[in-house]
Amino acid sequence: LLRGASAWCGTLIGMDTTIVHVMRHGEVDNPDGVLYGRLPGFGLTGCGQAMAERVARTLVGRGADITHVVASPLLRAQLTAAPTAAAYGLPVESDPRLIESANVFEGLPLGSNPAVLARPAYFKYFVNPLRPSWGEPYADIASRMSAALSAALRSARGHEALVVSHQNPIETLTRFVRGKVLAHPPKSRNFALASLTSFVFSGATLVGVCYEEPAADLVAQAKDLSYRR
Repeated sequence: LLRGASAWCGTLIGMDTTIVHVMRHGEVDNPDGVLYGRLPGFGLTGCGQAMAERVARTLVGRGADITHVVASPLLRAQLTAAPTAAAYGLPVESDPRLIESANVFEGLPLGSNPAVLARPAYFKYFVNPLRPSWGEPYADIASRMSAALSAALRSARGHEALVVSHQNPIETLTRFVRGKVLAHPPKSRNFALASLTSFVFSGATLVGVCYEEPAADLVAQAKDLSYRR
């Protein structure tokens, strides 16, 4: 996984090349610092909207040939995809396979009070971090995300697609395609808000993966207490 490697990705483009850009959503409006997970109604902050618009401008500015835009059905992902879709005159399609991973701790204020996890009632959820026992199995996440990636590849064949999802699914997908162990500590995830992880295909064969943060300066200003989770 090459960071800041958009130029390198460009060298891989050929006649039968497709690039699927998998983007993490922008900053979420979450003043209470809860783990929002799949909970409905969490939109973007003004900064999060600016992140989404920055990515759209970046793609347009480099002449990205976006012909397909698809996002997780959650509001924050749909809003993040909207500026790029508008810039290219495309609809934002929805794919439930791109949704955030299920987590039993949804709704807890982990951003503002992570010590809440020390309650004995929650200990049973920590018995198997390799699955993990607190949420959706990593193997299931990898399966649905790889299927969504394949669908985007088919839809944008010979062009480029923007796919908007969430941090854990993107981390798990990237580990899967690189042949790495899927299980990982949540704090080890490094896919920033509004980041792009670009999967480059020659025909149906994956030939490269690169990573960039077009809105890094805005991420540094993010105030959502749970945004790194």
